[in-house]
Amino acid sequence: MRARSTRLAGIALAAGLGLTSIAACGSSSDNTPSGSNSSGGAAAGGGKKIALLLPESKTTRYETFDRPLFEAAVKASCADCSVIYSNADQDAGKQQQQAEAALTQGANVLVLDPVDGKAAASVVASAKSSGVPVVAYDRFIDGADYYVSFDNATVGKIQAQTLVDLVKKSGKTSGDVVMINGSPTDPNAADFKSGAHSVLDGSGFKIAAEYDTPDWSPDKAQQWMEGQISAVKGNLVGVYAANDGTAGGAIAALKGGGVNPLPPVTGQDSELAAIQRILAGDQAMTIYKPIKPEAEAAAKAAIALANKQTPEKTTDFKGIASTILDPIAVTKDNIKDTIVKDGIYKTSDICSSTFAAACTAAGIS
Repeated sequence: MRARSTRLAGIALAAGLGLTSIAACGSSSDNTPSGSNSSGGAAAGGGKKIALLLPESKTTRYETFDRPLFEAAVKASCADCSVIYSNADQDAGKQQQQAEAALTQGANVLVLDPVDGKAAASVVASAKSSGVPVVAYDRFIDGADYYVSFDNATVGKIQAQTLVDLVKKSGKTSGDVVMINGSPTDPNAADFKSGAHSVLDGSGFKIAAEYDTPDWSPDKAQQWMEGQISAVKGNLVGVYAANDGTAGGAIAALKGGGVNPLPPVTGQDSELAAIQRILAGDQAMTIYKPIKPEAEAAAKAAIALANKQTPEKTTDFKGIASTILDPIAVTKDNIKDTIVKDGIYKTSDICSSTFAAACTAAGIS
């Protein structure tokens, strides 16, 4: 699996990621046009209107990276296009209303990252009844016209294999693992879970308990983990956490429950707090999913579809033309060559006074 991770890293890094540091945007949930024509209402010169509908703001990536990178990509390729932006704040009903509002405003294409993959089918049906194509962004939607995401089953496999490798490296060949999965309404979460099980089920370690975290809530992950500690304490060798938020909740619970040393804990999304936890030794790894190429691929597909053209694809996924990108495992050993190299965060933000010594030890300055 290490060879697979190395190969994935090479592929993704060779794709010209070049992410620059981006200041966090506010958690806007309105339906006003934004991006290249944010103050002009209808797009200038007859340009197309592209609706970007993101699912929530608890996960920092959406407002900090996805939105500004997508808007920049649209502006770069279509100067007279406008972006109608909405964030659903983890409310599927609200997202449906936002989609309907975008259609009423004349959106030529919807780029939809669904709160609930199954519920999003009604959004797709409504859009298609209006002759508007839909790009499924980051999370799969049946019936969409195009899909842009990462290889989600591979994400789960990389997380689980990294966890197994770290536990075995410590000399342990048996013991309990707990799994804190993602939201049951997120179709990607099922893929992460399936990929992780494909590794863990045959690893020799026992899956002592498993939890699907509603709304990807760190608080709910923490509460669940707190309830497991008495049953697994003393035999716990690892925690599979599907993303960095649930990892943070699990780590808080473990520390609060007096678990010392901490077992390896996985994560995903390369959130700043997770990178700092990895440097400090509290979290074992995270998954880096370079958002710039994902946002650019979605913008390119959306512009093509808005102009009734066929977007380029790298593959077909479940019968839908798609661009599927490769994830990268990030540990303390390669933070410098991935997160720092690509400028995801400023070094000064990562290496605040609390983490200055850890950064120096990792060769980050």
